[in-house]
Amino acid sequence: MMGFWQPLTNLRDYVSQNPPGTTFFLCLLTLAISFICLSSYSYTHTLPNPDITKDWNRVLSSLSTFHLCVKANELISSVQSPLIKQEEDRKTSVNSAKSPSSVTNLHLKVPLALVTSSSQSVSLRDLSLHTTLRASQLLIGGNENVNLTLEFLSDNGTYTCLTISAPSDLLPTSVRPPECPESEKNISSFYVEASNQLPTASLTCYSLNFKDDPTLTVMLTQEEQSVAVQHLLEVSVCLLGVCLMLCIAACQPHALKRRNQWNGLNQQSEPLIDS
Repeated sequence: MMGFWQPLTNLRDYVSQNPPGTTFFLCLLTLAISFICLSSYSYTHTLPNPDITKDWNRVLSSLSTFHLCVKANELISSVQSPLIKQEEDRKTSVNSAKSPSSVTNLHLKVPLALVTSSSQSVSLRDLSLHTTLRASQLLIGGNENVNLTLEFLSDNGTYTCLTISAPSDLLPTSVRPPECPESEKNISSFYVEASNQLPTASLTCYSLNFKDDPTLTVMLTQEEQSVAVQHLLEVSVCLLGVCLMLCIAACQPHALKRRNQWNGLNQQSEPLIDS
């Protein structure tokens, strides 16, 4: 009966006398269990594709971090929306005279809601805000200019018409938001400056509330998820195998004996060092 419990006794003694080895074993075991849990989650849930670095949710989320402030007497025009869009297209073509065909103009219905940051009661109906940002501010490029126009056709709408003009190679190639229908109404267009902080001056400022749209995120295909789950399980099995071998090695009597012999050699060498 004593021989049956001897491996467990050896394992207990080894654990108590070898903290570094025990810590290493627990780290491997925790990592293996984490990979198993992650593979189980990946098997039952659809995951975003990590290889897609740019999508429209990322662009819109970056845009929603800015405060859009209107300076005094910055009214651009009060004309029909299609005319504003044509004027912006013309300006974009002039600014990119070297390769005008490389600029893409999109008019999209995006999940952005406008909120005024000023104390004034400003109607958002038939309002248009125009600004220019660097591509790096939208996390899609470097110092290239991106022209943006936001049109709000109602006071409490959860969607906004976004006109974006940017080099074609910067815009996300993933699933894009639907096209926003053109409006024939007269829209007052203001030029706004985008900043990460509210200015100290008393200006009319707006902020954007963004709601993530799952349809704009590129997800892994079923085949890609199956491969990912398989790799996670393979790594988990390898780690569990290593943990098992460490347990078997620690249960052997010679493991504790070598530990005691090593401690004895250290104790014998200490007087020699002192002398």
